[in-house]
Amino acid sequence: MKIIISNASSDPIYIQIRNQIRQSILSGELRAGDSLLSIRQLAKELQVSVITTKRAYEELEKEELIDSVVGKGCFVSGANKDLIREQRMKRLEEKMIEIIRDSKELSMSQQDVMDHMTLLFEEEEAP
Repeated sequence: MKIIISNASSDPIYIQIRNQIRQSILSGELRAGDSLLSIRQLAKELQVSVITTKRAYEELEKEELIDSVVGKGCFVSGANKDLIREQRMKRLEEKMIEIIRDSKELSMSQQDVMDHMTLLFEEEEAP
């Protein structure tokens, strides 16, 4: 997993780190039990403060996406697959709401949006 920090982003660095690790977990790139870099290793690799990486890990732990084991490090949580699926569905719904709002600003009908979505869905399935 590669984390990329953008200075142009309006998000604080710890949010960028959290979001990228979260995405890797929810997409299945990181699986239950996988170990993460230590807080210090990640800070060194990204050339950011240890406080920044610590905060990102704390946020992920609150979301129950990672577990911290004293003396051993941080690991992707063995959280219930249904919980992870539910979290992914919530994120998808948020993106869909954004699409709906944008389409209304463009005066697109629901059918226009559905047709466009169908077209994109079919293109994504093509080899």
